[in-house]
Amino acid sequence: MINPLNHRRAGVLLHPTSLPGTREQGNIGRDARRFVDFLQTAGISVWQMLPLGPTHADHSPYQCLSVHAGNTRLICLDDLVASGWLSAEAACNAPFQDCLVQAKSGFQALARPAQKGAFTRFKRTHAFWLDDYSLYQAIRQQHDNRPWYQWPDALRDWHQACSARDEYTESTDQACFEQYLFYSQWSDLHRYANQHGVALFGDMPIYVAHDSADVWSNAGIFTIDKSGNSETVAGVPPDYFSATGQRWGNPLYRWDVLEQQDYGWWVDRFKTQLELFDLIRLDHFRGFEKYWEIPATADTAIDGRWVEGPGSKLFDRLRQVFGGLPLIAEDLGIITPEVDALRLAYAFPGMKILQFAFDGGEDNPYLPHNHERLSIVYTGTHDNDTTLGWYESLDEGTRDTVNSHLARYRSDMPWRLMEAALDSVAILAVFPLQDLLSLGSAGRMNTPGTSENNWCWRFSWSQLQPEMATQLRQLVEHYDRNPPPLPPS
Repeated sequence: MINPLNHRRAGVLLHPTSLPGTREQGNIGRDARRFVDFLQTAGISVWQMLPLGPTHADHSPYQCLSVHAGNTRLICLDDLVASGWLSAEAACNAPFQDCLVQAKSGFQALARPAQKGAFTRFKRTHAFWLDDYSLYQAIRQQHDNRPWYQWPDALRDWHQACSARDEYTESTDQACFEQYLFYSQWSDLHRYANQHGVALFGDMPIYVAHDSADVWSNAGIFTIDKSGNSETVAGVPPDYFSATGQRWGNPLYRWDVLEQQDYGWWVDRFKTQLELFDLIRLDHFRGFEKYWEIPATADTAIDGRWVEGPGSKLFDRLRQVFGGLPLIAEDLGIITPEVDALRLAYAFPGMKILQFAFDGGEDNPYLPHNHERLSIVYTGTHDNDTTLGWYESLDEGTRDTVNSHLARYRSDMPWRLMEAALDSVAILAVFPLQDLLSLGSAGRMNTPGTSENNWCWRFSWSQLQPEMATQLRQLVEHYDRNPPPLPPS
């Protein structure tokens, strides 16, 4: 495994759904490997992405149906054709889910004994989450994808539903097979990336969706009542940006119950994520120190209160199980000294966003001269406008401030801000692919607070020109972000 923080590195942020391809979103097959090839040529040694879980209808990767499962829409159908389990005609024309059903039939008929043995081992190794997830998916499909808390009483209760598992054998086995395909293809991609000197950098939201296999099958650790309704929900308090705060709506954790269980649910969650990634970003890190608890009956976040989180007790347990924790703390917004102390106690790098650097005074922590080595610097994230879109929207005075701070870099925007990120003392510099492509606001991935036209941006191979890789490699090498070659495995 690559240690992504053992040397100054550069990374690119791109969710696999944004890769090119013939379907409505990218996949983790040939185009993903081709992207790794581009990163290697450009001297980029970290590929950051968003959470990989199966999404709801809005396609947000931050509200997934499972914290363990992979999004099966990322499965590469061409690889299934190459295995002989799926016809080329179906891969081109059939509905996606029909292709996965056909692939299972092909697998049962044509797979070698070693492949069938691998499937059996996968189900056994991942049974701690896969059994519940596959049953959840089977029941959810039977009920027109309605959330679990709207199912009949006997199915809404996980214990009762498990006693009816035999009624769903065909559907649960299909769900298990699809997860086997995802994990197998992801493992191939992960190995390919590491062999080409690229580490995979994932993202872990602190909270989980109310309608998820996790809440349904672990109701006792969440703040929900016996009917499945939330008692309290997550969010953040009112601040300069919002007079009513943000009411996210996710159920909160019963941290006292989790502590009594030695944080087993979190250990299991990290077990799968550390299988998938070399480095993980912990979203909303401050919620582990104190979190904003909002009554579920409240329409806004105004009536919430701060409640103590698990703090060091959780991270001590995780370190006891896994040893080193390759984690990045998302510490944006108003951060207290207590949150900083928790992050620093475990040497988790924080985040510095350059688009946030140019308002306020010279003590703005996001300005490059205020960065520290134990941090990750970004031009922007998936929630920001593209750097070019951001720059073009600035008023004249702020744009002059930006230009003054970046006067030493002679390239045009957005490469000028990318160069400032590469020049930073931060151990890792990351920029979205949209910045590398010099895209304006039309290339934005997500606009927080909206539900339309998010998570759907994609690029084409014609946009990644060879000279772009050459120019980027020169900058990476100039700013000493080209780590030495990995030893042969």
